[in-house]
Amino acid sequence: MRLDGVERFDPFRAFGPAVASRYDDGLRGDEDDAVAFLVRVAGAGPALEFAVGTGRIAVPLAAGGIAVDGIEVSEAMIERLRAKPGGDAIGVTVGDMSTTRLDGRYSLVYLVFNTIFNLLTQDDQVRCFENAAHHLTTDGAFVVEAGIPDAWVRRDNYVDAEHVGVDRVVFDVCRYDPVTQLLDENHVELTPEGIRFGPIVCRLAPPSELDLMARLAGLRLVERWGGWRGEPFDARSVRHVSVYRAA
Repeated sequence: MRLDGVERFDPFRAFGPAVASRYDDGLRGDEDDAVAFLVRVAGAGPALEFAVGTGRIAVPLAAGGIAVDGIEVSEAMIERLRAKPGGDAIGVTVGDMSTTRLDGRYSLVYLVFNTIFNLLTQDDQVRCFENAAHHLTTDGAFVVEAGIPDAWVRRDNYVDAEHVGVDRVVFDVCRYDPVTQLLDENHVELTPEGIRFGPIVCRLAPPSELDLMARLAGLRLVERWGGWRGEPFDARSVRHVSVYRAA
């Protein structure tokens, strides 16, 4: 595990109490679409979410009648999930999504919001696919949502202004290494109250590489969309929602 990209960054501590406390402050707004898509794929369920976090998807999915379990490395994120109405319905195991194995089998395993990139080596990402395959029923599906690296990375080093206001400025400071495929990023927010940093490191992988990982795990791509509403996946897509099943 690399710790020398963003100085002193530890991926296993990146989602501690401070991040967990504000994680749901800016929801993306596509949660209903994501849940509807996952319900279609899950059928009667049950479902397992890798990196379940605060339950942004798991809680409404469970509220829709699908039994949901989760694996999550951050106890602070789990505490936030438990505090939500319906959060106690999610069975959560503390662990690494690439290696932690549960006893059950699931018609759906899913991993959303670029979280496959939080695993910082190709080997770890392959192990995640293998772990998903291990938990699937014979007709189950593994759903992965991730960004397209070419849509993220503009050059080796860049700053992206996300918000420029009178009393608030938000920007990303990024450095990309095409050899390791690691993106070092710090999400910086400037307000009259001070400066807040949000560092993260991701290993970016294009859809074709993820497809090869799936094949190594005994899975094959059966659907790929440009978003949760079934948008076509094409050269203009900035993310993909991919569905894998047993080969």
